[in-house]
Amino acid sequence: MAQKGGPCYRGQQLLDNAPCQAAVNRGSRALLFSKYRALLIQCRLYRHASGSPFGGAGERSETERARLLTERMKPMKIIVDMMGGDNAPLAVLEGAAAAVKEYGVQLIGVGDEALVRKTAADNNISLDGIELVNCTEAIEMCDEPARAIRTKKDSSIVVGLNMLKEGKGDAFVSAGSTGALHVGASLIVRTLRGIKRPALATMVPAKNKAYLLLDCGANVECRPEMLAAFAVMGSCYVNKVEGRTSPSVALANNGAEESKGTPMLREAHQLLKTIPGIRFVGNIEPRDVPNGDVDVVICDGFTGNVILKLTEGVAKMLLGMLKGMFLKNLGGKLAYLLLKDSVSDLKHQMDSEEYGGAPFLGAKQPVIKAHGSSKAKGIKNAIRQAKICVENDLCGTMQSALDELNTAKE
Repeated sequence: MAQKGGPCYRGQQLLDNAPCQAAVNRGSRALLFSKYRALLIQCRLYRHASGSPFGGAGERSETERARLLTERMKPMKIIVDMMGGDNAPLAVLEGAAAAVKEYGVQLIGVGDEALVRKTAADNNISLDGIELVNCTEAIEMCDEPARAIRTKKDSSIVVGLNMLKEGKGDAFVSAGSTGALHVGASLIVRTLRGIKRPALATMVPAKNKAYLLLDCGANVECRPEMLAAFAVMGSCYVNKVEGRTSPSVALANNGAEESKGTPMLREAHQLLKTIPGIRFVGNIEPRDVPNGDVDVVICDGFTGNVILKLTEGVAKMLLGMLKGMFLKNLGGKLAYLLLKDSVSDLKHQMDSEEYGGAPFLGAKQPVIKAHGSSKAKGIKNAIRQAKICVENDLCGTMQSALDELNTAKE
C-alpha cells in the first residue's frame, strides 16, 4: 500500500482516475502521461532513498530525500569530449547526434568549437540538443597523463571534468587518453569514500553472457581490500546498469582452489567470502572466463589488461580465420550463404561497441571511457551507458555499499 501523501500514492490516484480521462483530447493525454511518468520517477527514487537492495542506503533524512528528488527532476545533461579518440570529431558528432535523437538526452560538447561546427556542417549533422563549449587545447595519447592534467587547463578533458565537478553536467564521456581520464577522475572529480583510485571496468563479450572485468588497467598493483571494493562496485554496476539481480562475483586466479595463487590473492579470497551484499563464487581460471558463467570478474589491473587484450586478439583471429575459410573456395562461399545470419549474430555478440565504454568505478560522478577507436555506434552507446548510470544513481548506490563494507571491517 503506497504511503498517503507520497509520490507512489499520488501516482496510484492518477491511475485510479485514468478512465475518466478517456474523453480528453490528445494534448491532455500527453500531458497526463508526462505527469505520470514524472511521478513514477519520483516513486522509484523515493523507494531508493529509503533503502537500497544493493548495499542498503538505510533511512535518510527528509532533507536528503527532497534533495535527491529535486536532482532527479532536473533535465539530465551529459558532457561529451568532442576531441577524444582516433576518429574525432566526426565519429563523436555522429554518435552524439544519434544519442540525442534516440535517447532524448541533452549533451554538452567540449572541444574546438569552430572545428566541431565545420565538421557538422560538412557532414550535414544536426547540432540540436548539443550545447558547445570551446576549448583551445587537447590532450594527446602521447602526453604524460599527470603533467597533461596539470598543464593543459583548457583541454577538453580537463574542462569537461571540471564542469562535471561543478554540477554543470551529470556524467562525462570521452574516447581520449585513458591515463589522463584516470588521473583527472581522481584529482578533479575525486573519489567515493573508501576509494583511493578508481578502477577501470568494461563489459567483455562471452559465450553465455557478457561479464564485467575490473580492474582492466588502471591499478596495476592491488591490495586485498582494493579487490574487495572492486567486488562491491562491480556488483552494484551489473545490478544497476545491466539489470542483473544478485550478480555472481569471481576472483581471477591460476586455480579454482582456495590455496592457489599469490599470498595477496589467497588473502583476498578469504576477505571476499566475508563481504556482505555480494555473491562471491570463488576463484575462476582464465580458461573459464570466456564462458561468461559469472557476472563480475575481479583482478588487479595488470592481470585484467592481459585478459582483455588476449580476448580481443583471439576473437579477432578467429573471426579472421572464419572469414578466410568462407572465402577460400566456392564451397565455402555457398556455406556462408547458408550461415550468413548465424555469422552476423556472432559478430554482433562479439562487438565491443555494443556495450559502450568502460566506466571508472569509484569516481564520485559517472566518468565513461569509450574505446579510442570508437565509431559513432560506440560513442552513442557510451552516452546511453552514462544515462543509465545517472538514472539509477549508480555512484550513490556504490557509496552506500562501500560504507557498509567499511562498517563491517570495523
